[in-house]
Amino acid sequence: MNKINLACVVEDDPIHLFLTKQVISLSGLVKHTLVCQNGKEAYEMLSSRIDLKESLPELILLDLNMPIWDGWQFLDEFTSIPVNQKITIYIVTSSSSEEDLIRAEKYNLRGNYIVKPITIDKLREIIYEMN
Repeated sequence: MNKINLACVVEDDPIHLFLTKQVISLSGLVKHTLVCQNGKEAYEMLSSRIDLKESLPELILLDLNMPIWDGWQFLDEFTSIPVNQKITIYIVTSSSSEEDLIRAEKYNLRGNYIVKPITIDKLREIIYEMN
């Protein structure tokens, strides 16, 4: 199975962040991981990496409920960034509300919606499907 070079976890909760980083590490399928505490930080990181012509994350695991910018605000702004590589986004949230699932459809992410916590098997499945 192919590894991915760079993943980004956008998560403000320290416990879920720790668990997600552990799953990524134990999977052995991700070489490097970036962490952003909220959607605005993630957006600025991506913009900066584009400006500096640095590699972008191939996978973003995005929480919805965060301070400053939530996951929806990130998605709204992300769509305006000129990205020249494929970035796979998965919503990883504690919300299982039908309203959020319907909203995820607007970004073509209903199938990329995981209720926390993410498991090693699910991460492996995601990375397998990306390759």
